[in-house]
Amino acid sequence: MVETTTAVPVAGGQLDVRTGGRTGPALVFVHYWGGSADTWNGVLGRLPTGQATVRFDQRGWGTSRVLPGPHHLDQLADDLGMVVAACVTGPYVLVGHSMGGKASQLVAARRPTGLAGLVLVAPAPPQPPATVTEEFRQGLSHAYDSPETVRHALDHVLTATPLPAAVRATAVRDSLAAGPEARHEWPLRGIARDITRAVRNINVPVTVLAAENDVVEPPQVLRDHLLPHIPHATLTTVPGVGHLLPVEAPGAVARALADFLTPLQR
Repeated sequence: MVETTTAVPVAGGQLDVRTGGRTGPALVFVHYWGGSADTWNGVLGRLPTGQATVRFDQRGWGTSRVLPGPHHLDQLADDLGMVVAACVTGPYVLVGHSMGGKASQLVAARRPTGLAGLVLVAPAPPQPPATVTEEFRQGLSHAYDSPETVRHALDHVLTATPLPAAVRATAVRDSLAAGPEARHEWPLRGIARDITRAVRNINVPVTVLAAENDVVEPPQVLRDHLLPHIPHATLTTVPGVGHLLPVEAPGAVARALADFLTPLQR
């Protein structure tokens, strides 16, 4: 896929946003805590030719590492809104993974013009489960301290299937490519934030992709802590994989996106 990079002004600097294709609605991809625009490489490679796409490194990560804080969810949502305003001219669908899914929920709750739907991929739910304790969050905040801790997280927490060597190397690189504030904001505060009041305002179609063997956001957690607050959402479980659905099962994610877009394109 041929992509163009656009510098989008945001608070404190700019985001380098990659756009490709012209067939809409556009898919706007929002990566997980520890990811980057490259998290979606496998998914984009399996989309129909010409599909419009938008992706970027979130504030504090990868090419956006130098952007100053704050790095909290509201700022991430504001950044996402700026990206859409600058790079999308027609209807679009937000595709958010994990932390990116929670930021996408906040944007969808604002009911922005042009938003046609929301695809949540192993998302952080709007209501934190009881397992998100202070002890858990403190431990999580050290998951990306070093190459060794990143590899441990990938092998024992984030994935349930072996990753191809190049994909795994990219995941390790991305998890280490963050400033301290961005690396700590999500586990210490964002993951525990309750946004249930906001998400009641979401009025577009929503589909949720859960991963059967996800130990971060298990399917039952999403049934208990997301579906009651976005009751019109549908949930599908992808068998045999873990939390990093976009890299473990990019074909399944691409198929789900194609299915979601079909009625929107009629």
